[in-house]
Amino acid sequence: MTFDLSITLASFILFTGGVAFFTWYYLRKTNLTSSTGYFLGGRSLSGIVIAGSMLLTNISTEHLIGMNGNSYVNGFIIIAWEVTSAIALVIAAIYFIPKYLKMGLTTIPQFLENRFDGMTRTLVAGFLIVSFVVTLLPIVLYTGAISLESLFGISELFNVSKSEGLWMTVVIIGVIGSIYAIFGGLKAVALSDTINGFGLLLGGLLIPTLALYEIGNDNVWNGLVKVYEFAPEKFNVIGAKDSVMPFEVLFTGLIINQLYFWGMNQTIIQRALGAKNLKEAQKGLLITGVFKILIPLVIILPGVICYYYFQDTFFNQQDMVYPELVKKVLPVWLIGFFAAVIMGAVLSTFNSVLNSAATLFSVGIYKRHIDKNITDRKLVVIGKSTSTILAIAAIFAAPMVANASDGLYQLLQQLNGIFFIPIASILLAGFFMKKVSETGAKTALLFGLSFYVIMSFIYTDHNIHFVHLWGIEFVLNVIIMYVVSYYYPRKNLYEITDVKAVDLTQWKFTKPLSIALCTITVLIYVMLGHNS
Repeated sequence: MTFDLSITLASFILFTGGVAFFTWYYLRKTNLTSSTGYFLGGRSLSGIVIAGSMLLTNISTEHLIGMNGNSYVNGFIIIAWEVTSAIALVIAAIYFIPKYLKMGLTTIPQFLENRFDGMTRTLVAGFLIVSFVVTLLPIVLYTGAISLESLFGISELFNVSKSEGLWMTVVIIGVIGSIYAIFGGLKAVALSDTINGFGLLLGGLLIPTLALYEIGNDNVWNGLVKVYEFAPEKFNVIGAKDSVMPFEVLFTGLIINQLYFWGMNQTIIQRALGAKNLKEAQKGLLITGVFKILIPLVIILPGVICYYYFQDTFFNQQDMVYPELVKKVLPVWLIGFFAAVIMGAVLSTFNSVLNSAATLFSVGIYKRHIDKNITDRKLVVIGKSTSTILAIAAIFAAPMVANASDGLYQLLQQLNGIFFIPIASILLAGFFMKKVSETGAKTALLFGLSFYVIMSFIYTDHNIHFVHLWGIEFVLNVIIMYVVSYYYPRKNLYEITDVKAVDLTQWKFTKPLSIALCTITVLIYVMLGHNS
């Protein structure tokens, strides 16, 4: 083993091991045998921990690798995925989370049972679990493996082929991530996410900073000016109609997707459901919004810098370009730290999704349909078993996502649409459309899923952007819900009531910070939307 590799491995093990030790030490006296303690962290999470965990659950290697690869090819037009999240988080903080905490929810599908019926809840829980295994988990594992293979040369280290090296890395990441989720529950996931979150921001910002420092001859601003002058079109945030991210999609399917992802997605919102009170939940959501405004510096700008360095060399392998930039600009002794940050980002998303899937199955399916009288201790065992099975399935599915034509991040979003939009449709109907019945909701759920699969993967000659398809599907779902509900009226007259789970006093900075986030989002498009 070379001296350089020894230093890299040492810094990697030091940071990764430190996070694991801290998490264990902090949680050594925590009760993880109760369902509330395991699945919701005992409703004790603070705003900072919620924000750190939400950010790291969202930002993983599919962003570092996928979005930087995407911006390397397409430029800043893909910033829409990030900055519009701030507006969705504002809506979640002001409207959705007060209602969730008022209802005392453990899972979002619980609301669907209250508002519609048990079958609607079970269908959605099942769809979500399947979506985790076939979309998010495999892509997170594979992009993490790409990074670690590139930084450490796993295949060369063990004298195997590159594909075998990637497979070995997928298994290692999957096993370590499973240990966090299976044995630590939500609180372990949230704590490790918070520490890794600071590591990701520090390491992620270090890459473009060092690159621009080098490009600008020891001046970061000069470096940014050079990159801009080299390819000003890459800094335009307004996508053309035939681009990978047309500007018009912001007003069709994207807003529905963002509302779902940040306000109704179990994996993300579960952190806020574990808040000690409404004040901390709102604080966590809005601080996450601040991070989402800043995160393009980590997951989009480096891709444009890659174009300055490599031009179109990696256009056919865009998901390989970010690791190349890391190796180019980082000193050897920092590569191990950054690899640990990459590992932390992968683990955070992987173990968070596993914890959410376990919650959905254990509380939403097993307890309701298999053993209604199950004890808390046994329910936690079921949750751990579910995490184990899903982790194994994801490990085997990971190699299947290789070589996505438009990049792994674009593939992830396209696959997410299969499940996200139908579920978003019926959740929004549950809150805002009083006349929609349980029969209407189930019909729309099944129609939406079928419509999107047919239009995206079977009948593909329509040239409609998949985000526009989301908007079209949502409108059709609403029409179907109202038509079916007219013939099969609503029977359940459920109204939201306060179960006194937590204190519902609002955070005093909710409104001013919300206004600031919305204003900044608009200004980004005004200031960066004039380039051509």
